[in-house]
Amino acid sequence: MEGKPQDFMKVGLIHFMAFPEVMKGEGPVVDTLRQICSDPYFQAVEITHVADDAARKEAIKTAKDAGFAVAYGCQPVLLSRGLNLNHPDKDERAKAVQAAKESIDEAYQWDAAGFGVLSGVDPGDKARDEGWKLLEDSVRQLCQYSAAHGKMPVVLETFDRQPYGKNCLAGPTSESVAFAKRVVADYPSFGLMLDLSHLPLLGESADFTLTTAKPVLRHVHIGNCVMRHPDHPAYGDNHPMFGIEEGENDVDDLAEFLREVLKAEYTSKDNRRIVSFELKPYGDQTPADVIKNGKETLDEAWTKV
Repeated sequence: MEGKPQDFMKVGLIHFMAFPEVMKGEGPVVDTLRQICSDPYFQAVEITHVADDAARKEAIKTAKDAGFAVAYGCQPVLLSRGLNLNHPDKDERAKAVQAAKESIDEAYQWDAAGFGVLSGVDPGDKARDEGWKLLEDSVRQLCQYSAAHGKMPVVLETFDRQPYGKNCLAGPTSESVAFAKRVVADYPSFGLMLDLSHLPLLGESADFTLTTAKPVLRHVHIGNCVMRHPDHPAYGDNHPMFGIEEGENDVDDLAEFLREVLKAEYTSKDNRRIVSFELKPYGDQTPADVIKNGKETLDEAWTKV
């Protein structure tokens, strides 16, 4: 592909993954965000809950001053608190919806371009249909709540159904797309977030996933996973660097994925949208190590797109 990735997309970084010490809303949120916003390689950042009001205000100013697009990830909020948007118990489900609504309020403070959530655990074959119904009720509540406050879309990230991964209801692309289309009928901005990291865990190809999801594709992540080495610290859905020996995704896999992303018309030279790295340091790796790895992999993959 001619040019550079930034000519066709807003290259982003998931702040709370590259700097996991801020994932629970505490720690050096502002200082680490400044590192991202001072890097000319990036034009977007994905953030999550920031507990301290003053730190959040400073972080928001940092991103705004840098001219960065911002997306809000509610996934850490739901996962860290054990919350489930399709929980069979209505009170537990209500807790998840309420936490997400509070996060929507926070996302509007950032003027976020989108708000990401994930489904709860897959309840198994016998209860799956009911699980989808419960998830739909929760998601519709969130879409309605967001629409009452502005135009920020709610986006559902698809994960895996592996016992060593997230084991989420959503889930396989065909099922997730069918679900999304039902919600999109009433909330057109709703849709799916797809992640290269999850394709091996789902046993799906980039061609199948992106072709199937094209009508409801709203956001994209790129990263890696480990699924054949149970003793690896990143086993499952834990986003190690590209190209590690035990991992599944490297330059060629990213190039193939990006070709399909462009073919699905998710992003283009005339409509640059966010494509974010989801990479996490392990062992003695530093955030700088994984960021360097992401940049080098994307630049090389882009020459093959």
